[in-house]
Amino acid sequence: MEKLTFYAVSAPEKLDRIGAYLAERLSRDVVRHRYGNVFIAMEALDQLLMACHSQSIKPFVESFLHMVAKLLESGEPKLQVFGTNSFVKFANIEEDTPSYHRRYDFFVSRFSAMCHSCHPDPEIRTEIRIAGIRGIQGVVRKTVNDELRATIWEPQHMDKIVPSLLFNMQKIEDSDSQIGPPSSPSAGDKEENPSVLAENCFRELLGRAAFGNMNNVVRPVFAHLDHHKLWESNEFAVSCFKIIMYSIQAQYSHHVIQQILGHLDAHKKDSPRLRAGIVQVLLEAVAIAAKGSIGPTVLEVFNTLLKHLRLSVDFELGDRRGSADSINFTTSCKESDERIVQNAIIQTIGFFGSNLPDYQRSEIMMFIMGKVPVFGTNSHALDTSQLGDLGTKRIQIMLLRSLLMVTSGYKAKTIAAALPSPILDPLLSVSLMEDSELRQLVLEILHNLIDRHDNRAKLRGIRIIPEVSDLKIKREKISKQDVSFMKKHGQQLYRHIYLGCKEEDNVQKNFELLYTALALLTIELANEEVVIDLIRLAIALQDMAIINEDNLPMFNRCGVMALVAAYLNFLSQMIAVPAFCQHVSKVIETRNVEAPYFLPEVIFRDKYSLPKSLEKDEKNLFFLTNKIAESLGGSGYSVDRLPVPYVPQVTDEDRLSRRKSIVDTVSIQVDILTGTNSEDKVNNAEEITFEALKKAIDNTGLEEQEKEKRRLVIEKFQKAPFEEIAAQCESKANMLHDKLAQILELTIRPPPSPSGTMAFTAGHTQYQSVPVYEMKFPDLCVY
Repeated sequence: MEKLTFYAVSAPEKLDRIGAYLAERLSRDVVRHRYGNVFIAMEALDQLLMACHSQSIKPFVESFLHMVAKLLESGEPKLQVFGTNSFVKFANIEEDTPSYHRRYDFFVSRFSAMCHSCHPDPEIRTEIRIAGIRGIQGVVRKTVNDELRATIWEPQHMDKIVPSLLFNMQKIEDSDSQIGPPSSPSAGDKEENPSVLAENCFRELLGRAAFGNMNNVVRPVFAHLDHHKLWESNEFAVSCFKIIMYSIQAQYSHHVIQQILGHLDAHKKDSPRLRAGIVQVLLEAVAIAAKGSIGPTVLEVFNTLLKHLRLSVDFELGDRRGSADSINFTTSCKESDERIVQNAIIQTIGFFGSNLPDYQRSEIMMFIMGKVPVFGTNSHALDTSQLGDLGTKRIQIMLLRSLLMVTSGYKAKTIAAALPSPILDPLLSVSLMEDSELRQLVLEILHNLIDRHDNRAKLRGIRIIPEVSDLKIKREKISKQDVSFMKKHGQQLYRHIYLGCKEEDNVQKNFELLYTALALLTIELANEEVVIDLIRLAIALQDMAIINEDNLPMFNRCGVMALVAAYLNFLSQMIAVPAFCQHVSKVIETRNVEAPYFLPEVIFRDKYSLPKSLEKDEKNLFFLTNKIAESLGGSGYSVDRLPVPYVPQVTDEDRLSRRKSIVDTVSIQVDILTGTNSEDKVNNAEEITFEALKKAIDNTGLEEQEKEKRRLVIEKFQKAPFEEIAAQCESKANMLHDKLAQILELTIRPPPSPSGTMAFTAGHTQYQSVPVYEMKFPDLCVY
């Protein structure tokens, strides 16, 4: 070999004849089963190939590849493995110039077939499969770097290579190597484990794929998973796409997501478990892609998922309607499978949204909220006309659940950025729905958006907190933007909480969430003005429970009283006014002794006996407006508005929320416990009948005209130049002055002396010595 190698290096023009001779000898020995001579000839070819890198090596390589093909074609496993090893050595040689006429179609086919070896001996079968995988790896390395020759990426090759690798990857027992970014197993593992070797080869193939070749690589993955029905038990599918997402270049992630979405569309009428498996794969893919840029697919992902969410609900309710007359076990199973699909979609929407940057997450929140169907609106909501009330409710709940996940961890700098009108208005409309679960979801979403300092966990559960300072509440000074937001939208939030307390189907969780909402508003958005409004709201809730115009059950009335007690206890300690804290503590102590059912620790216990009635005259059990006003006024608070009863205004939300009656939203508040001293008797406000309210509300035409006039006036003062507004006001003032003078027919003369008298003529009669009254505005005198 040393002499032969020296001769070949010295006379490289002889290489082609040397190669042809060795190939002829090796072919004859293979046919005659002289395997010893075959091994010697192949070793000689290997050594010559490694030693000679001249231009004249091209013909020699052709002889070498011809001999490797002969070995791979033989039925002897040892020769196949030996030929593969020789090919891998050749693949690792970097040639000076590429050979464009050389093709590797045969090697791709043969190595792929070896990957599927079914030899009866397990050890030999494993050896052949490892050789096939290493051969594919060699072909990829040899061809993938030649930009002018991309034949390896053609569909006919990828349709053989990718399934062969996936077939061996399925045998993985230890999934740890698939969860993270590309791993580097030891050399021993690579040689002994086909699955690990196949996974590394697959990662290498994906890492070398350009954007134009991505479809050809990923498409066979879908075909393999479909053919072997691997979507339903989707552990392998999930691990497979994790490998894909971690191995490809980050900027190509959105292309893979688009292909998954397209595959989901193609299987939209297949079994629920199959669709759920595809959605779960999508979840894992977007979880990785969302950490980087995923380009234009953000809205496409949500659009497709929401469309399939609606289809799933349609399938579920369709099966239920079809089985209304007969109980069908198969149908019930299918319904539960559809629930799996829906949960997977919601989880994907939420996880994807929560991993987006803040600026994109805000857009997605508005996008999802716009899809929530609200009765009476002409928005881009999902079409639920064929689903009925039950289907609409299901869609609402699922969209709000996904929105809840998207808002988790979202912290905007200002509350106006977290709750813009496209989110706040429809969200509060949904909060008036007659469904306890919907209202709970709305409150939890509000908590996510309002709580910017992670205080919610400290407030979990409704209770009387002895020392609020022990909670170590985090808060900052209220910004000007937040103050402006509360002036504009505060009444909407108060109204939502007030009406939420009036619902008959409220359970303990509803009261807990309402309490947390009030506490978070106090922490994040409460200045002096907001504190007064919140106290007015709390007193209004107490009055509502006492008067009970809505005929609420006793549990709800006691629950509202307990909510007010827990909140005022929290608020009094947050603003730290000693007299206020003393009044609240005194009421709570009295309740502990005389009316424990007015406290949250008692009323929300199971099977607790409720009172038969609430006595309105027992003022020592109630929080008194006059006492609170005295305590706050002594500490510098402006309490002028505190005695004014809180009355929520009727808005369009009542029509959109599809409530039982518009009257349910009208609350006529009476301050039953206000007066000069604590012994004043309770005075009820004037009763307003249903007919009177109906007559007032039916007058919609006039209301619309008045609203339009007010809107035009406001718009004018917002947009018109100041000079124009001032000139118009002056003109109107002059006109008014002239009209007054004409009506009274007055001739005004200046007073003749400082005596305080003046003379004037009214009509044809002259008057003297009329007193002149001192006025704040001397230019505008009225006689």
